[in-house]
Amino acid sequence: MTEFVIFLSTLTIDHSKKVALVTGSGRGIGKAIATTFARAGADIVVVDMDLPSAERTAKEISAMGRKAVAYQVDVSRRDDVEEITKRAIAEFGHVDILVNNAGTIVRKPMLEFTDDDWNRVLNVNLMGTYYFCRAVGKHMVAQKFGRIVNIGSIMGAFALPPRASYCASKGGIIMLTKELATEWAEHGITANAVSPGWIETELTEKFFAVAENRKFLFERIPLKRFGQPSDIANFVVFITSDLAQYVTGQSFFVDGGWITQ
Repeated sequence: MTEFVIFLSTLTIDHSKKVALVTGSGRGIGKAIATTFARAGADIVVVDMDLPSAERTAKEISAMGRKAVAYQVDVSRRDDVEEITKRAIAEFGHVDILVNNAGTIVRKPMLEFTDDDWNRVLNVNLMGTYYFCRAVGKHMVAQKFGRIVNIGSIMGAFALPPRASYCASKGGIIMLTKELATEWAEHGITANAVSPGWIETELTEKFFAVAENRKFLFERIPLKRFGQPSDIANFVVFITSDLAQYVTGQSFFVDGGWITQ
């Protein structure tokens, strides 16, 4: 028992000498993931549609003593993704960790969707994840190492109208992750999906502000609290560490127990 306690005390998460590329890291969950990686020793490629937000995150990371570069990217544009990936590799020399966090949502009944509504959500959430997995994956296959985390959602497995395109995109992300884990395992790459539950961020602030919404959600969360960006960030940093190097192809629900109901 003494030996086991000593072993546990030596376990640390160390991402020193690693480079993590995190999409949608200008604010919210993405920013929490990027800054938590930096505190674990990683240098960060900050990617966001909103350049000022990305630059603020990069500045905060630089103040920690880590290297950070901010890029403005629309993840739904294949050529932009490939160009930024090349620039990031040229700047840092390598990318070891990819976190596909950028996403969007349209809330309206299915019969009110336009093609533009549907395509925008699928192009950002699913195609954006695919584009970055392919672009960064080529580099990871060549270097024989990589850690990929794709941010899904509880709505990738649990339908909650009116969010048809969002549910479809997140379900696709989960299955894409499983396929990549199988296909790229021989190259030293792991791929896992992390699916958040109800997390308090700037994007959910208005929704949570409605008392009826809060009551509906809160009653269905066994842990009886909403999640924080740090809840997701801490798990992502763990699942990409050496402590989890035998874990791949999994879909983890970080949701306070919502999915069990």
